[in-house]
Amino acid sequence: MELEPGIMHKAAVLIEALPYIQRFNRKIVVVKYGGSAMVDENLKKQVIQDVVLLKLVGFKPIIVHGGGKEISRWVGKVGMEPHFVGGLRVTDEPTMEIAEMVLNKVNKSLVQLVNELGVKAVGISGKDGMMLRCKKKYSGGEDIGYVGEVTEVDPQIIYDLLEKDFLPIICPTGFDEEFKTYNINADDAACAVATAMKAEKLAFLTDVEGVYRDFNDKESLLSEMTVDEAQAFVDSGTLGGGMLPKLQNCIDAIRSGVSRVHILDGRIPHCLLLEIFTDKGIGTAIFNSAEEERYYHG
Repeated sequence: MELEPGIMHKAAVLIEALPYIQRFNRKIVVVKYGGSAMVDENLKKQVIQDVVLLKLVGFKPIIVHGGGKEISRWVGKVGMEPHFVGGLRVTDEPTMEIAEMVLNKVNKSLVQLVNELGVKAVGISGKDGMMLRCKKKYSGGEDIGYVGEVTEVDPQIIYDLLEKDFLPIICPTGFDEEFKTYNINADDAACAVATAMKAEKLAFLTDVEGVYRDFNDKESLLSEMTVDEAQAFVDSGTLGGGMLPKLQNCIDAIRSGVSRVHILDGRIPHCLLLEIFTDKGIGTAIFNSAEEERYYHG
């Protein structure tokens, strides 16, 4: 019997994915969704397809999303000027009002995309179920308004949704001890959720390929690093831009119980599937120790 070209390759791809499906069955995976993958409509659909596939093969995915570019667009639409200090948006009361509306709009659009693929999603914020309690965050000692730093996570509502087979989609707003609303950096929120849920994996979708030994040398992309190696990078002072706080978030998450963190280029179609289900992977994976690496690839 003559098989059409490429059909055996499809079988090989599925077989390569099998041990990963077995290993992570019923395990919690937190996906921090942001960057270009939220702006490009084709990439957006592909990310949602990836997450839905993870759920349908037995994972327990949770999406934590940002919306910074969309917030900036709406702030501009109403004639306000966005201001940033140390990379963090200055969020006064009018900006917070816009941010909450925009984040909820983004949240429900993601819920709709998941629902269209036949999986039931529920969109919540950190205020729902009193999930994300926070305090005012400062940038270099400067007051930047209603920007929150997570102090406590009550994950009960997430557990309840997972138990009822829903896919939780979380937008990063929280509340303080006076129940005022705060905007939380989505990376911080994803780390806090992953830590509270003791997630097996935390994946950051970003606009970079991963962590470079030397950012100017595109051949120096690190596909894997231990948490100690990541800490040495942070301490070296050679990291620039948004990678420094992101890598520190990864380190904190692993030291707080998350098994493995991935930094992925969300501009690559189906980056989540390529990283999680293939032997090689495409981004940077950060794990606790060499012994754990043998567990994953031994």
